[in-house]
Amino acid sequence: MVITRETDYALRILRALLDGKLHTAGQIAQDELLPQAFAYKILKKLEKAGLVEVVRGTAGGCRLSADLIGTSLYDLMKAMGERGNLSSCMDPAYQCYTAVCAMPNLKPVPDCREALDEELRAHSLQEILTDP
Repeated sequence: MVITRETDYALRILRALLDGKLHTAGQIAQDELLPQAFAYKILKKLEKAGLVEVVRGTAGGCRLSADLIGTSLYDLMKAMGERGNLSSCMDPAYQCYTAVCAMPNLKPVPDCREALDEELRAHSLQEILTDP
């Protein structure tokens, strides 16, 4: 599992909101060097996940609404829609055209995925975003 650009940008957005103040998406995009359209898309996902509150209107913006101590990197990756598969063929929607596949018989693969998920759950966003 690789942290995608979208999750990287989501981390940057959350970092920008750590001060608890209301920020516009444009401000965040400019300060964090993000494409503004992408920032809006990510903010919608963060709002849906309950991590960010979006205040609409001329005096609107967004602010942190979740306790990042209780939110892990795993949670953020799931909010961004990352599947967490070590191989694309582990996705149930994947259509394999190989006649003989060794993947289902590889015992270490599920074990590796479980260990990785456990490690991602072990680190809070607060720790990641504020640890020097």
